[in-house]
Amino acid sequence: MKTDELINTATALMTGDKGLLAMDESIATSSKRFEEAGIPTTIEYRRAYREMIVTTPNLGKCISGAILFDETIYQSTKKGVLFIDTLKKAGIIPGIKVDEGTVDMANFPGEKITEGIDGLRQRLEKYYDLGARFTKWRAVIIIGEDSPTKGNIEANMHLLARYAALCQENAIVPIVEPEVVMDGDHSLKKCAKVTGKVLKELFKQLAKQKVDLRGVILKPNMVLPGIKSPKQVGIDKAAKATVECLLKNVPPTIAGVAFLSGGQSPQLATAHLNAMHVKYKGKLPWPLTFSFARAIQQPAMDTWKGLDKNIKAAQKLLYTRASLDNAARRGEYTPEMES
Repeated sequence: MKTDELINTATALMTGDKGLLAMDESIATSSKRFEEAGIPTTIEYRRAYREMIVTTPNLGKCISGAILFDETIYQSTKKGVLFIDTLKKAGIIPGIKVDEGTVDMANFPGEKITEGIDGLRQRLEKYYDLGARFTKWRAVIIIGEDSPTKGNIEANMHLLARYAALCQENAIVPIVEPEVVMDGDHSLKKCAKVTGKVLKELFKQLAKQKVDLRGVILKPNMVLPGIKSPKQVGIDKAAKATVECLLKNVPPTIAGVAFLSGGQSPQLATAHLNAMHVKYKGKLPWPLTFSFARAIQQPAMDTWKGLDKNIKAAQKLLYTRASLDNAARRGEYTPEMES
């Protein structure tokens, strides 16, 4: 294991006030979002959209790493420059999503398990040769009347740990994403309890697999009530619950924490991150940043609409959104900055 390379990559990803851009949507997810925005769901439009993202001027000032999808890592700009090389030229470290999505877990009704561990070692070797230096694997944990079960949590966290070990074997930094999803009507307290259980099991499994936490980035959900909960809470309360949950369950040796947005609006995701830094600035044992997808991309996608004439305006929105997230990481974001 190339420990120094892993630590250097993880440190670079968590540097300054930058964050990660998740542009790793599957073809199915990308097609769904294109349909909603009135954009044709073809491979060329997906390529053109991703070119719009990776060629955004000054994006490297805001973003330290970009998570790609298998289709994207092979794609190029109209001028024939690979996206992965475009990112590196901008000072952005290329990464890639390596899980193959979730399926129903056998004998666990209503719960999901992530696929993709078979053949992962060989895929990691290939991605490293292409230039990827970090990866992402997402586990989905669902809060329901009888879920999540202990068996479902253990199975998903074991897979995350196995994936992380294989990544480090190949000098690739693993991002571990144990997402407790926002769907449902659960309370803030319930989300905090489940998220804590999941994180505790994750680090137990990582230790069993001898994963070096100095070369790992955690991508967790924020602690929030379910989207259907009648008891929504204020930004400060959610931020406090999130950080307290992390402090109880995340070892200080991990390289960093980069939140997923989990379906929050761009403004709300930014405000929550900002509140955490305002309240806990200088008191956290690890860097705390963002790894947003839709919460950075959506305004740009809605503006682009698949038309070349809208590229500059869409890129400006993408950069602005990422800049606001930078401000939130510094604890300097205000709602007035949105205008």
